[in-house]
Formats: sequence, structure tokens, C-alpha cells
Amino acid sequence: MMLRDFLKDTSGRTLSDPRWVVAMSDIRGGTILGGRVAELAGRSVLVAMTDQLTTALAMFELDGVARRMLLCPPDLRSEHLGSVMADAAIDAVVCDQPALWSEFNLPLVVSGSLPLRPANPPAVSRETEWLLLTSGTTGAPKVVSHSLEGLTGAITAEGPAKGPPPVWATFYDMRRYGGLQIFLRAVVGGGSMVLSDAKESIGDHLTRLIKMGVTHISGTPSHWRKALMTSGVAAFHPKYVRLSGEIADQAVLDALRKAFPDSSIGHAFASTEAGVGFAVNDGLEGFPASLLGKTAGGVEMKVEDGSLRIRSNRTSHGYVGRNTAMLADADGFIDTGDMVELRGDRYYFVGRRGGIINVGGLKVHPEEVEAIINRHHGVRMSRVRSRKSPITGAIVVADVVLADGTDQSQAQAIRNDIVADCRQSLAPHKVPAMITFVPSLDVTGAGKLARTNA
Repeated sequence: MMLRDFLKDTSGRTLSDPRWVVAMSDIRGGTILGGRVAELAGRSVLVAMTDQLTTALAMFELDGVARRMLLCPPDLRSEHLGSVMADAAIDAVVCDQPALWSEFNLPLVVSGSLPLRPANPPAVSRETEWLLLTSGTTGAPKVVSHSLEGLTGAITAEGPAKGPPPVWATFYDMRRYGGLQIFLRAVVGGGSMVLSDAKESIGDHLTRLIKMGVTHISGTPSHWRKALMTSGVAAFHPKYVRLSGEIADQAVLDALRKAFPDSSIGHAFASTEAGVGFAVNDGLEGFPASLLGKTAGGVEMKVEDGSLRIRSNRTSHGYVGRNTAMLADADGFIDTGDMVELRGDRYYFVGRRGGIINVGGLKVHPEEVEAIINRHHGVRMSRVRSRKSPITGAIVVADVVLADGTDQSQAQAIRNDIVADCRQSLAPHKVPAMITFVPSLDVTGAGKLARTNA
């Protein structure tokens, strides 16, 4: 099965961005690569288009032709590009700015651009290895290998979508795992896809989503917290709202329920390495303990040493290149690094193993503290981080964005409330020693809260 095979029924279906609307019926017999795709047969190709739409069109042309296809996210740092290309054994690049690639002395550089031109697909059929980058913020990202079958496993397991064809959108960039999953949901599920643009404000993006009739939309909790602060969200009425990529705490789920009372609101767990794990649609944070073990979809989960571990045919094949670290253990389980805690009959995410703050030898998960802070009605979002301390090594501090309409004169009262709530719900070493109110918080290219320490 190749990506083009999902374009059999294309009536009324489109791919679009702020500049172009492309009919999916034109993709099967069209090219943006000037008919040069046959030259890329059997090569390891870096897809380095500036925008998402031409990236998507290149993917349709390359799948089943290239030996490997590495999607290059726009936020990949230049100093990491060489090591990433070496890991993936890149010997060709598809791009829209060929002059930028002359210094790499690649055997083949193929330029591409819209509009689509008529072309016959090449008579080549092989299983293309899909390569994605991890979204880590320190060091060069790892290159992770997937198959199209594994990437679409969770989607095909759900079966055909019920009702009218969905119009999907996402705040994600589709060159990351989360965004690619939503793109594939649209393609495999018989729908249309409205792509985001990094140059577009959230308000303008929402206006375009309304114009294009978007019915299904996905983003990280940080994406949604920012969207909820814009006036345009009031006119948006999607049927289905999905969260993934970060911990979905009860505060953001409740805020989305208030904003979209007639929508189905769900949050999902997935990662670049472990693939899609599960989705929860009951409006509550965390997930039922009954999901542990093997599910009908072939996903098996367990908790070991407090960490969620997943085994399924949706997981990646492993890291590619110089990184020889094993993804799965001897039993085939991937350690996600996401720490969970059982409370009653439900597991709750408390944070990432690698993000722990050490306060005098005691551990603090920033996300656990943020979940308490975000419950306050006067708070839209928060970021908990460490600050150096000569006594304990580190202390916990919090940056807080106030909710719209909150009077700044209430800041001290809100600060007192937050401290009181944290003292009631958390151990003393987890209570923020300092709370600073800020106008906004940065989000990474992967849609996650940018975390820094001082």
C-alpha cells in the first residue's frame, strides 16, 4: 500500500494552505517535481520544502519510489543538519530553494513548486522507509524509522469515518509525528486537510479554518491554551477537538468543553518512537487503568518503574544511523519516558522522566505543579521551572499567564490562591517559591511548552 492508493475516492476533497487549494483528484496524475521523480528511485531523500503543502505533494510522489524519505521540520537547527543527513544516508534532496543545498555536494537536488503539472506516476513500487526526527531540545535529534503501514495502523483500525467526509486541521506541523498523524487521518479517512502556516497568527488561522469548514482539529494543550486566548475562537464550531503531544490536564479539558459545548473532545497518547497508544474521550485527564494490557487494536501497555511502556505494530522500527540505542526492550516494549501515577482506577501523567527538578534530592515534575496552577479560574497557562539555589541546589518557580479579562489588580490575590492550592495538594518541596506573571509563554516548533531553567 502506498500513499497514493488512498486517493481512490477524491470527490470534493482538497489539501490547502493560506495560498493554495489543491484538489486531491489532481494529485494522482500531477507533479510538483517536474516529472523528475523517477530519478529519485531507490534513493534516500530529504524532503526540505519551505511549506507544508508542497511537502505533502512531494510525499505523494516519493512514497513507493524512494528507498527512504526524511521529513525535514522547519525548526531543525542548521548545526544539526549535517549529522541528521549522515544518519539517514541522504543522497538526494527535494526542495524549493536549490541554491541553499549546493554546499552539501549531494548527488541529486530536485526542485519542486506549485502549481501541479500533469505527469504519469513512475512505474516503481517499493516499500519506502519513512524517517522522522525526535523533538528533543538538546543535542542533535535522533532519526526514527517507520513504515506507512505502522503510521496508519491506528487510523485503519478505527475503520471508515461515519457521516460526511471530515475536514481536518491541526496546529501541528505535519513534518513532525503529531502533524503527520493528522494529515494521514485526513488522507486515509477520506477527508480534506487544512494545513497550518508558521507565518500566520492563531487568530488568522482560526478565521481560515472557519472559512474552510473545518470539522475536526488537533493540537497540543499549549496550542489550545493559546487559541483560547484569541477572540476568533468564539466563532469556531468544530465537531471534534483532539489534544496530544503534552499532558492534557483537567483545566484545559474543561476550558475546551466550555468553549465547544457541542464538540466531542478527546486526548490521545502518541510519540515519535512508540506510535499511537490510545485515545480517551470521557472528558477526564489521565486514562483508565483498564487500558493496561492488550487492547482490541493490538496495542499492549504496561507501567514499569512508574513509566508507561508500549508494544504494538505501530511502534517505530528503531533509530537510524549512528545512534545505536535500542528502542525496545527484550520483550518488544518501548519505554516512553512518560511517568504516570495510579490514583484509584485511573492513571495520571505526572511528567517526563528527563524533566525532573531536583530540590535538595527530592524530585519535582513540573507538569504536576502546572496542573494545580492551571486549575485556577484566573489562569490560562503556566510553566514551572527550576532556579538555582545555594541551599537546595534548585527551587521551583512558576511563570503564569492570566486568563483574559483578569484584572491585574487581582494578581496578588491570585498568587496567594495558587500558593494555597499548591500547599494543599502538593508536598512542600513542590510548592513554587516564586510566581511571576508574564504576558505569554513560548511554544516550540513541535507545539510543546518551551522549557528553560535559570
